[in-house]
Amino acid sequence: MNGHSEVIVVGGGHNGLVAAVLLARAGRSVRLLERAGHLGGASIGKQVFPGQPARLSQYSYLVSLLPDALAAELRLPLELRSRAVSSYTPLRRGGRDLGLLVEREPGPATEASFAEVTGSPAAWTAWQRFYRRVDAFAKAVGPALDGPLSRRAEVRDRVTALAGADTWDDLVERPLSEVLEREFADDLVRGVVATDGLIGIDTSLSDPGLAQNRCFLYHVAGNSSGEWRVPVGGMGALADALTAAAQAAGVEIHTDTPVDSVRENGNRVEVSTVDGREFSADHLLAAVAPAVLDRLLGRPATDPEGSQLKVNLLLRRLPRLRSGADPRQAFAGTLHLGESYAELESAHALATQGKLPNPLPCEVYCHSLTDPSILGPLAAEGYHTLTLFGLHAPARLFREHNRREEATAAALAALQHHLAEPLSDVLATDADGNPCVQASTPVDLERDLGMPGGHIFHGDLSWPWLAEEEPADTPAQRWGVAVPGLRRVLLAGAGSRRGGGVSGLGGLAAARVVTDSG
Repeated sequence: MNGHSEVIVVGGGHNGLVAAVLLARAGRSVRLLERAGHLGGASIGKQVFPGQPARLSQYSYLVSLLPDALAAELRLPLELRSRAVSSYTPLRRGGRDLGLLVEREPGPATEASFAEVTGSPAAWTAWQRFYRRVDAFAKAVGPALDGPLSRRAEVRDRVTALAGADTWDDLVERPLSEVLEREFADDLVRGVVATDGLIGIDTSLSDPGLAQNRCFLYHVAGNSSGEWRVPVGGMGALADALTAAAQAAGVEIHTDTPVDSVRENGNRVEVSTVDGREFSADHLLAAVAPAVLDRLLGRPATDPEGSQLKVNLLLRRLPRLRSGADPRQAFAGTLHLGESYAELESAHALATQGKLPNPLPCEVYCHSLTDPSILGPLAAEGYHTLTLFGLHAPARLFREHNRREEATAAALAALQHHLAEPLSDVLATDADGNPCVQASTPVDLERDLGMPGGHIFHGDLSWPWLAEEEPADTPAQRWGVAVPGLRRVLLAGAGSRRGGGVSGLGGLAAARVVTDSG
């Protein structure tokens, strides 16, 4: 045996680092084992394009679910900035190129945009009415994302008190499609709302299993507001800050150390690594996907299936849009491409048939408009980054054939459709003269990050509360990190009850269980 510690953390992504920092600062001896040669997992920042100093978030994108209170407790030197615009959606309607603008704080410009695009003042009224309910829902559900899990009835009563019983029914009990089709007459407006229910998953908006509703909840309830903010320095700044905090707290870090097996043996947990080392601890926190933990425990494992394409671009300048909108405004928030309600449902139907949608429904983020620091010296030259996040691109479409280039072309086609000039005219090139375009499929995430199925949430998202009949007899059950049949092995990653997204909540919950258990 190479050594005993009070806690072993398996996985050095942001959740594993959160748990390690909290426990080490609480006086526990913590050993962290990470398979890769670096820490940070999917949150790393990287100079993706040779010869270009821009430091991009290669895999992840924005921050919503990381609680301000957790960031403060961790004492992270992390600045999160609000975007000036919530979203912009270009479209061609009635022979005209238009765009639906939604400001972060909607005002007259947003109202005028709704009227121009839909031809009716009713669309803006419906939008305001719906998002008043969503905002109240977020304020009611937000507290359920932290602390021991609430019971379903308790959260329902809180939602009913703040947002009305009809809001609970519309967002929790019935498919999201029903409220969207009832509240919004315009197909494009329906789609702009619907995308929050489809990020990273491949499902219909009318799925009776309500996967889309759970996804929608996580995208609108972070910090009780749902605002997605830009981390200054890119997502890598979060990974770097957590790594520095872990080192300063005295965490014993082992990179390039893949784990081979985990077993609970009485009052301790024993770990074997691929290179033949043996470690033991009082508790093990698995900041890896549940399917990975099952394999380490020697249990049957079923991999989930991720569904997204992420394309990073470096541009010499922002491209002009056919609608004539100022690119600095249109790209400042989330740019929706091919995401009308009908287009989203059609794309899901095609993916179900094994076909790749083309153009691919996409969301586009321009981090550099909010945080030019990621560009380094390129900022002064007018360069910008774009990230295209494609929907309905499930892993199975990339298993037998490497369709990355085809999928990338489909995503770029969605953007080009609304540009007034060729994208190639504004693309930067790397040191070898190649266009600065880099794409990752679910299969790439599985290979590079050890993320089964390339699923960014490590599996189906769950409601962030306990059903009435669920047991809550142990701290692990009360915090949503229990592993069936085990007492000293805890989930600590995105696959825990509330761990989805870049939140740190999986690591926080597991750390709380250890400290609460003495």
